[in-house]
Amino acid sequence: MSTEASQLKVEVSRLQQELQTLKAQYHSEDEELITISDYILKRLEQLNVTSIFGVPGDFNMPFLDFIEDHPTIQWIGNCNELNAAYAADGYARVKEHSIGVVVTTFGVGELSATNAIAGAFSEMVPVLHIVGVPSTTQLKNKPMLHHTLGDGRFNVYTKVAEQITIAQAMIMNKGQAAAEIDRILMEAIIHARPVYLTLPMDLTTEKISAKRLKVELPRTPPPNNPDVENYVIDEIMELVEDAKRDVIVLVDACAVRHNLRDEVNDLLVKTQFPVYATPMGKTSVSEEHERYGGIYIGSITDPSIKERVENANLILSIGALKSDFNTGMFTYHIPARHTIELHSDHTLVRHAKFPGIGMKWLLPKLTERLSKFQEGASRIPVPHYKLDVPKESDDQISHAYFWPRVGKFFQKQDVIVAETGTSNFGVLDVPMPDQCIFVSQILYGSIGWATASTLGAAIAARDRHLGRTILFTGDGSMQLTVQEISTMTHNKLTPIIFVLNNKGYNIERHLHGLDRKYNDIADWKWASLLTTLGDIEGKLTQSYTVRSKSELDKLLNDEEFASARKIQLVEVIMDKYDTPRALRASAALTAQAAAGQL
Repeated sequence: MSTEASQLKVEVSRLQQELQTLKAQYHSEDEELITISDYILKRLEQLNVTSIFGVPGDFNMPFLDFIEDHPTIQWIGNCNELNAAYAADGYARVKEHSIGVVVTTFGVGELSATNAIAGAFSEMVPVLHIVGVPSTTQLKNKPMLHHTLGDGRFNVYTKVAEQITIAQAMIMNKGQAAAEIDRILMEAIIHARPVYLTLPMDLTTEKISAKRLKVELPRTPPPNNPDVENYVIDEIMELVEDAKRDVIVLVDACAVRHNLRDEVNDLLVKTQFPVYATPMGKTSVSEEHERYGGIYIGSITDPSIKERVENANLILSIGALKSDFNTGMFTYHIPARHTIELHSDHTLVRHAKFPGIGMKWLLPKLTERLSKFQEGASRIPVPHYKLDVPKESDDQISHAYFWPRVGKFFQKQDVIVAETGTSNFGVLDVPMPDQCIFVSQILYGSIGWATASTLGAAIAARDRHLGRTILFTGDGSMQLTVQEISTMTHNKLTPIIFVLNNKGYNIERHLHGLDRKYNDIADWKWASLLTTLGDIEGKLTQSYTVRSKSELDKLLNDEEFASARKIQLVEVIMDKYDTPRALRASAALTAQAAAGQL
């Protein structure tokens, strides 16, 4: 029912947009024509897209000419399509209120990108996947072309895309082009999911009316039904009263994906409710906020945080995404009768579900009603979570030491990317300075995602004039997508890259096969990597290897290193079996689940 209501609202919104567009066309005397390629780029420009990622192929190169000649959108050529789509994902996560864009060629190129597009769908990241395809005549006649399966099934790749994108548009004539382009872009924006667009070679230069461009695409979802919305707010207010104002706000991933940072912050300012975040919601609110208490991960949570969250009379959950690793292997101990959940397309009030009542419109109205509780809520103490650097007897770099120590290195507005697994679990407990953006792929968890995603994140950070981009990844993960370091060098990006060298797949070791050979990898000469991947003369990059706490401290205290004026790679030598606290606890829960004990 929720899905049907949401789809109906979106369709009504689309028809309203179409009506507004037709009115603008009717009243416009401008008969300007524009190529389909330029129409796409103009729409992307309106959405504040400044970079497009991809790999050239013979079916997409006519469109690439238009990208390369565009005055404000730059082409970022990647080493492969998988990395390109990962980069578009990272770009969209940091370039909020915009989307990521990846361009591939028919068949071989688009299939290479499929894993990354699936990850964007899973994690609710708006990415436009544009595929250059054969001419309309070839698509109709189905000759045995290269990049096909050789059996005449030209639609097989589109069928793949249908499984991992929220909307698809296969342009076959210029008459439908503008409306179809607008339709899928609206779907990407409203649902925060990837969409798929095919562009035949012979249509790239076909001209269409530019009149639709006078009406910009809506950035917000359709309004809620006012009567139902008011009823829901009344129900929530009654529960808050019954809770005697002992209310905690729990912020999750979809608050960021659906652009609710400002609305959530307004809620906290006006109510002074204590606020906590989930792993996927980390940095969705400032971790220096006076009412911020830390990260909640079910039974894996720090005991003081766990007790406070689970003993609250009422939880106001915003944008929840209850995946295994985001909930401590489904170990939330918060009964539904104590919970209100606000989602993008529905609201849950205890056991009652209200389809079509989305949080984007609901939350500001709810905030105004809840503001009367500010005085009482502000008296509820919220101990500020701290993670001190431990004093250990030896000089070997341990996870218990490393993560709190790099936490002291972080600065305001840093963009911090953590690879799925060890790095992600290690950095979760680390408080981050105000306006930092934490980027991770906790739900989909594709190994190697972080390195290529860092490329897009760094470009978006540069566009937004944010601080440094810092990547934490493992030696095993880095080997999958390491080529994109050359793209970073080529585009004059300057991320700081920490590579944890623990001789293999650390998270896999602790999940299964601690001493199995399949969790071992070939060691690389990491300190020589940057000069191999783009910095031929050795002037644009700097590499380091740290083997002890004293060496790590010296590097992190170095002002030149901290300035991030060039790409820097830090190889961190760690024990093969050491692992972060949260990962060890999660692995134990995973083992219990596998044994049917959870």
